Amino acid sequence: MKKTVSGVYLALIFFFLYAPIVLMIFFSFNSNATQITNFESFTLKHYIDIFKNENLMNALSNTLIIAFLSSFFSAILGTCGAIGIFNLRKKARTAVLNVSNLPIINPEIVTGISLMLIFILIFGKNLGFFTVLIAHIVFNTPYIVLNILPRLRRMDMNMYEAAMDLGCRPFQAFFKVVLPEIFPGVFAGMLIAFTYSVDDFVITYFTGGSFQTLSIFINNSLKKGVKPWMLSLSGLLFLIILFVLILMNIREVIEEKREKNKVKI
Repeated sequence: MKKTVSGVYLALIFFFLYAPIVLMIFFSFNSNATQITNFESFTLKHYIDIFKNENLMNALSNTLIIAFLSSFFSAILGTCGAIGIFNLRKKARTAVLNVSNLPIINPEIVTGISLMLIFILIFGKNLGFFTVLIAHIVFNTPYIVLNILPRLRRMDMNMYEAAMDLGCRPFQAFFKVVLPEIFPGVFAGMLIAFTYSVDDFVITYFTGGSFQTLSIFINNSLKKGVKPWMLSLSGLLFLIILFVLILMNIREVIEEKREKNKVKI
């Protein structure tokens, strides 16, 4: 009885989570451009229209560039920050970690407005690509820190000390011993940062000026009503993310099997 109830409960959760997405992808192939929910016939026109829309392509390229650069620089800052926090004493570590988590807990509108005021004081009204990039690095870095710290806690620090005893300099020991151990955490943090950066609207809206990312472009386009290409674009992004997640899970399974084989040997 318990298994049946838990199975039904789980099925309902998955239904409410993914049914809207499946429905959205289904209607993205609708040839009826005026009444989106009235399915007429199957078409790929709306997917083709995505790549024909120059403004949309510019917004998408801006989004991907910002997401890639912000996740990359956040990974560097987050790695340095995580190592610094890890090496602090317990009380100081807890205090610094709580402060570093503030951008995560803080409402986005508060972060966006505060960053906007700082950027206006420094750059005047010249808000754009650079200010958006800095803002995304600010709110992405804590996610990197949170993903790396558990890896550092599980790591055997004697390996680092052994590398130093064998003649490695601190930087050499870091890149040869520490980085390979914490890299899965760095990579996972970068993926989370990349996803949040692509998805962000509020902070980009306040710090971007006339600079348009995908979320800003879609928001502006919604003033004229929901368009079929919005469904197609959302469906395409979902399928890409799903594909990446599947690859990550396959990679983790392969790594676990390799580790088990090493232990057996």
